[in-house]
Amino acid sequence: MTLQERINLLNKLSSYLQSNDEVLEQVKQKAYRENAWFIPTFITTNIDNIVQNFLPKEKLTAFALQYKIPEKNNAIKKVGLVMAGNIPLVGFHDFLCVFLSGHQLIIKTSSKDNVLIKHIVDKMIEWNSHVSNYIQFAEMLKGCDAYIATGSNNSSRYFEYYFGKYPNIIRRNRTSVAILTGNETKEQIHLLAKDIQLYFGLGCRNITKLYVPKQYDFIALIECLKQYDDYLLYHKYKHNYDYHLALLIMGNKLYMNTGSLVITENESIFSPISQLHYEYYENIKDIVATLKTNNDVQCIVGKNHVPFGMAQQPCLTDFADGVDTMQFLMQL
Repeated sequence: MTLQERINLLNKLSSYLQSNDEVLEQVKQKAYRENAWFIPTFITTNIDNIVQNFLPKEKLTAFALQYKIPEKNNAIKKVGLVMAGNIPLVGFHDFLCVFLSGHQLIIKTSSKDNVLIKHIVDKMIEWNSHVSNYIQFAEMLKGCDAYIATGSNNSSRYFEYYFGKYPNIIRRNRTSVAILTGNETKEQIHLLAKDIQLYFGLGCRNITKLYVPKQYDFIALIECLKQYDDYLLYHKYKHNYDYHLALLIMGNKLYMNTGSLVITENESIFSPISQLHYEYYENIKDIVATLKTNNDVQCIVGKNHVPFGMAQQPCLTDFADGVDTMQFLMQL
């Protein structure tokens, strides 16, 4: 397949994902049945983000031009891809990069998110049978020329052991933070609440910690977060909420409660599901300097950083962990 054929096919995928195709709707429901964290709203939200930010033809063309992707790849390599499964289609950007580059892709899906990506590939093969030469699935990745693997800090050690001698990108646990000044508008606070609670807070681009000035007033944020009280209707989320609230009560810890999220002062940038951490700062420049050197931080939301509400809407060049996936692929 030529580069243009691949771009055209991805553009066709965009149209399909925006359709009301009955089979696609059934696939979304199946993905939810197999993973209760993938509620239909979240599946639709991330598909919309993919369609708007990754798949427009002009964006794909500009992206390919930026990396000088040749019309025909005469040095095809076999790339093994281990996908994560924390949010629906979280591995799509890696999938797109490898396919667009013209390399062959061998995918090890997460057991938590294998329905949607397999359906997408099946549709692409249905439209163009040559896709089957470029994309395959496997339970174990062996014999590849390079590997891209995303997982936890524990699984990353496994990846290092098995893939370390090959060209690789290995990603570990990451999370995102927000720096507030106290001068945010009501709209910005509303968007911040979305950055915190979208996907139940499971994404590495979800805000799990706030840095706030002394005497910060949390009332406006608490009011905005109340819009997510219906999360308690989902048993997996409610179990986490009840558990972490009980821990804070039994530990005699100070906390604020929105009704579906507990907010507590904590130095850790990682917070469990249904809990949000915060920390007071005195010098905002010191906080920024510290966060920019912290390898656990995926993105920073706030003034002069990622805009409020945009944490979960990465563009084609927003590479996970700051590692340029496409440059890695073009250098193989």
